[in-house]
Amino acid sequence: MKKKKIGRKFSRTRDQRHALKKSLATSLIFKERIETTLAKAKELRPFIERLISQAKKQNVASLRYLLHYLPEKAAKKLNKEVAPRFKDRPGGYTRIIKINNRNTDAAPLAMIEFVLRQEKKSPLKSSKQKNEKAK
Repeated sequence: MKKKKIGRKFSRTRDQRHALKKSLATSLIFKERIETTLAKAKELRPFIERLISQAKKQNVASLRYLLHYLPEKAAKKLNKEVAPRFKDRPGGYTRIIKINNRNTDAAPLAMIEFVLRQEKKSPLKSSKQKNEKAK
C-alpha cells in the first residue's frame, strides 16, 4: 500500500534538508521576519511552532531539546525572549504572507514572521516624540 510522504525534499539529501530547516529557523528567531520561497516557509512553519511550544515550558529539559535542533544563541533567545511572548497563546505563532514571484526564476516568494513581533524603534521616531512632548 502506498503511503503519503510528509515533507518536501527540496532536491537535497536528508542532512542538507535538516541544515536548511535549522538555518531558516535560526534566521527567523534572530530577525523575527524572513523572506523565502513559499515551499520553504510552509516547511518551516510546523518546525518552528513545535520549538516554540517546547520553549514555552521554560525548564531545563526544554532548553536541551532546543539545543538539539538549534545553535546555542538561537536556542537561548527563543527560550528567554521569544517564547514568553506567546505564553497565553495556544498555537499559531507564525504567519505566512505571500509576496510577488522572484524575477530570476519566477519562484513564488513568501514572508514568514512571528505573530507577536516586537517592532524595532527607529531613532528618528523617538526624537520626534521627545520634541513633541517638549512643546
